[in-house]
Amino acid sequence: MKIYFGSLALLVLLPLTIYGQQNVSVDELFVKARTAAFENKDYPTSISLARQALETAPDYTDISVFLGRVYTWNKDPESARMVFEELGKKDVKDEDYFVAYASLEYWNDQNAKAISITDKGLGYHPQSEALWLLKAKASYANKEYTESEKAVKAVLTINPKNTEANSLAVRINEFTSKNAVSLTYNYSHFDRQFDDDWHVVGLSYRRATSIGSFILRGNYANKFAQNGTQIELEAYPRLSKMFYLYVGAAYSNDVGLFAKYRTGVSLNASLPHSFEAEIGYRQLYFSNSIWMYTASVGKYYKNFWFNLRTYITPDNRNISHSYTGTVRYYTKSAQDYVAFQIGTGISPEENRNNLLENETFKLKTFKIGAEYNFTLKTNAFSLGTMYYNQEYRPDEKGNQFDITLGYTRKF
Repeated sequence: MKIYFGSLALLVLLPLTIYGQQNVSVDELFVKARTAAFENKDYPTSISLARQALETAPDYTDISVFLGRVYTWNKDPESARMVFEELGKKDVKDEDYFVAYASLEYWNDQNAKAISITDKGLGYHPQSEALWLLKAKASYANKEYTESEKAVKAVLTINPKNTEANSLAVRINEFTSKNAVSLTYNYSHFDRQFDDDWHVVGLSYRRATSIGSFILRGNYANKFAQNGTQIELEAYPRLSKMFYLYVGAAYSNDVGLFAKYRTGVSLNASLPHSFEAEIGYRQLYFSNSIWMYTASVGKYYKNFWFNLRTYITPDNRNISHSYTGTVRYYTKSAQDYVAFQIGTGISPEENRNNLLENETFKLKTFKIGAEYNFTLKTNAFSLGTMYYNQEYRPDEKGNQFDITLGYTRKF
């Protein structure tokens, strides 16, 4: 009788033991597959292990989603699609499934399909930060800027410190309104270098197009108790998801208040991990040309944007350097922020660039300032101040105080 009951217990418990061992085996295979993918970047081995696990547990959704991701990383989109389509037939509703599937389509430039997948996923997971961000990126790549802006706002409502969303919001800002008119006023006071204060007024019109933004600007200046005007044209054509150009030119017949000609070209890149970079040149012509080469690197981190820019001006005797560091803290949108700036030297982008004619860029300059930008519906306002300590002649320094006011109306 004891032998009978012992045999009966063995028959009952053996399937459970085997089943438990299979579960452990599947999980162990999954762990090994993840280690091969994440730590060793050995995608073929990871795929083999994941498929082996699915032979034992074909309904293990997490492993299927993982397999689709690894196929994506291994640059095998067709195999990845087969995995995700099979999961779709099973009516899988997991957030990670929709994120992985939409990521595959976005990375392979199938932006409309990626948007469709995120929309379906958001129907089940309306508070998914990852799905809203993917929709924002796919919509931006598909040139659906209004939809991209809505998705970015949804991300920032869920998590105001989302680094990628803040970075994308800045890029979208140039496209969300077709037209914008801006008015700026800059006031400069000198304690020693000049007797008269400076006044510069700028009026510009920006038009957003499918290939990028174009800006036409007119400037009026009162400097040295004299009046002058300048006309500028700038363009920001998009080359790809990653690259866009800055192209600018200006002309003035009032040399001394402005450069007679000004040109500039830069290549800008939106890099992975929310980095950005720029390299290019600026040229100003008074009675001779001054060539300045510029480079910058920027990084978005949560609500912050950090940027370091340099201008390098070579001549026959030496090379002059200008450096500027900027930190912005975004509050609620790409046009709502507080910024701080510190640096040395004169930038050709500043209203002081007429001083470059006298080669003052070779002398020592220190600057520090702050800026506040905020929006009210379609209106944007800015207030900035800057302090300069300028060596205007060798071993002679003076102070300059600037105030800048700005208003922009989008429509």
